[in-house]
Amino acid sequence: MNFNYLWEKRKSIIVTWLVSYSAVLFVPMIVSLLVYNQSSQALKSEIHRANDTMLRQVRYTIDTQIDLMKRLNMEITWNTKLQDLMYSSKSAGDAQFTAYQLVKELRMYQTSYASIDEFYVTWDQEAAVIRPGNVRDLETAFNTIHNTGVMSYEQWMDTIHHSANNRFLLLPHLDSAKPQTGIAYLIHLPKDLNGKETGTVVVIADIGRFQKAIESISGFSGGQVLILNEENEVLLSNLPVSINQDNLLKHLPDDGGSDVMNMPIRDGDSELFYIQSAVSKLKYVLVIPSSIYWEKAEYVRRFTYISLFISLLGAAVLTWFFMRRNYSPIQQLVQLLTDKNSHEERTDWNELSFIQRSISNTKSEKDKIALQFQIHQNVLRSNMLNRLLKGKMDTLIPYEEAFKSFDMKLLSDDFAVILFVVENGESLSANLPGIDINEKHKLIQFIISNVVEELADHYHHVGYAAEVDDMMVCLVNGGESESSDLKADLEAIASEAQRFLGSYQMDLTLSIGGIHSSLTGIAEAYREAVDAMAYKMVLGKREIITYDEIRRDTTDNQQFGYYYPLQVEQQIINLIKVGDIEQASKFINDVTDRNFNQPIISLTLARCLVFNLVGTMVKAINELGDGDSSILGDNPLWMDTIIACDTLLEMKHELQTLLNKVCAFAAIKLESNVSHERAESLRDLVTKVTTHIEEQYSNSNLSVNLIGEHFDLKGSYLSKLFKNQTGEGVLDYINKYRIEQAKRMMGSKQDSISDIAKLVGYNEAATFIRVFKKYEGITPGKFKEMN
Repeated sequence: MNFNYLWEKRKSIIVTWLVSYSAVLFVPMIVSLLVYNQSSQALKSEIHRANDTMLRQVRYTIDTQIDLMKRLNMEITWNTKLQDLMYSSKSAGDAQFTAYQLVKELRMYQTSYASIDEFYVTWDQEAAVIRPGNVRDLETAFNTIHNTGVMSYEQWMDTIHHSANNRFLLLPHLDSAKPQTGIAYLIHLPKDLNGKETGTVVVIADIGRFQKAIESISGFSGGQVLILNEENEVLLSNLPVSINQDNLLKHLPDDGGSDVMNMPIRDGDSELFYIQSAVSKLKYVLVIPSSIYWEKAEYVRRFTYISLFISLLGAAVLTWFFMRRNYSPIQQLVQLLTDKNSHEERTDWNELSFIQRSISNTKSEKDKIALQFQIHQNVLRSNMLNRLLKGKMDTLIPYEEAFKSFDMKLLSDDFAVILFVVENGESLSANLPGIDINEKHKLIQFIISNVVEELADHYHHVGYAAEVDDMMVCLVNGGESESSDLKADLEAIASEAQRFLGSYQMDLTLSIGGIHSSLTGIAEAYREAVDAMAYKMVLGKREIITYDEIRRDTTDNQQFGYYYPLQVEQQIINLIKVGDIEQASKFINDVTDRNFNQPIISLTLARCLVFNLVGTMVKAINELGDGDSSILGDNPLWMDTIIACDTLLEMKHELQTLLNKVCAFAAIKLESNVSHERAESLRDLVTKVTTHIEEQYSNSNLSVNLIGEHFDLKGSYLSKLFKNQTGEGVLDYINKYRIEQAKRMMGSKQDSISDIAKLVGYNEAATFIRVFKKYEGITPGKFKEMN
């Protein structure tokens, strides 16, 4: 049993400390002996290896980022959309569409390469830059990406077009942290078939992504770390480059292997370590001052002797003393927690883990209790405000004490109520995707509550918000000020709340009740605010309505009537019947203005006026003789649409829309009636002309002009009208009728051709024969033989 107890006790913190202190005692002794027995060359070798490792770590970290930059550059370069855009002949519209498709694909690259801070493609043909999400002209792109004040636009253009291909260089980056610079990798796209430049692909990673790797090795070695490009130009350094280091960098070869090299320095004041990037032509250089380099070696050597002496003399005494001293409070705390949770069996023999678990459980229980308490408090506070606002005061509860229990201060006996109605709740909910509808509603309430309560505090009052009947209500308790000041402050609070929340696309209608003293006046203030909100129909949405504006003084003898006389209605009907929308709109606007522009108008009379105007239009349609017309059948919801309007302004808008439709219908109807009358008149004229020809066909002087004079018309105009109605001219009709009469005579009489010609109006037989043959195809003599 004792053995098992001791075995479990091995997990105790005192055992861990004992092992740790023993290691503190023996490890330094062993290390000191090893260091003492090592030569300075061995120490130098260890330092070389440490710097080598750190430098390789830097290379690995930075090469990973560089490799991502090169891979992204290659993917963009060989993108089919980019190739199609740069090397195919397209119209301007097709090119822009291809650029638009390319922009969308660049967005995908932006998601896949999250560690790349910026990339784009210059489009030389259009002098533009193609980025993920947009296409911008060169100057706009420069101002958006690079314009930090370090590089001018001309310098950037020169860098983009004339830098060597596949080159790393520094470019300013506006969106990066200080110093707003990034390492850029440039690749020039091949020229097109005409030998013209096409563009350049630029990929940028901010210096901050490389800075951490540099800081780790510079902080470890105390030296300077530099990143060089293939021309040995410094891209990044943790310290300013000195003159000696510039001379040192001249000794670096243009191309080197991937191994680390130790290069001697002529003046002997620095130690240099150099490594070549495995994925690019970059070089990583570590420069350590010789004084720091050898100081560490000397310090280690001296520390070996000192640590050995101290370890032998005091380690044993200190180990026992601190272990006893540190363990005593932990032991007492464990005992206290064990007594508190005595109903639980202790299974964790590590004191620190046991304490951590106990404290965590206690904190979780406390948080749960606090959360439940806050929820219940909010519910009770909201319920109390609801009862106060609706006048359901519980006399058994002293409300002054209730306010104190909810941490609600009362500054004075003056109270007022502000109502808030969100007019665009549906659009606001649509702008919050991924959130439950109840959570959206609570979020909107939370925003309004915080804003209005803070504004009330700003004006040295207190405000308490709650939801009542789907409206946000703020009970305002005035500070120590006059009632007139409180009234002005209420309007200022409402105005600022509407303006501030409007900047977040929240359209609000607000109403303010009167100012009342004592808690019993709160219900009256709420009722007045509700009455004021009802006048939203008259005054419109997104307004601030105060009860004082709509209150009607009973001692005021001013009366406001209802203006819509019968003669005005008849004038509107007449104007609608003739389709005169301009005059009809003018009369209706005059009626609505004379009713709605009064200081106060009854909501019932306002609705009645709108419905009477709608009835006027229905009467006009019926008087047009089309009471069952399609315009009424096709619009069965006219009245429902108007009734559903929240404000008189919306009603007037729907009324104007209805007026436009009715006037258009009336105009079409009127035009149809006029066209019908004209057609009847033309048909009557044609009948009269044909009758006149049939009566006067034997008159040899009968002609088109003579007939026109008979009907008071020009002969040519009469012939045109006749032809439009019958399809043939008047002269043709005369000749055809005479020939028909001649054929009838030749079948029933034995008169000669010459006599018959005179009987049907031809003085000369030759003319008769020519006309007869034109219409019948044979001569009159032949026709007579045949019959």
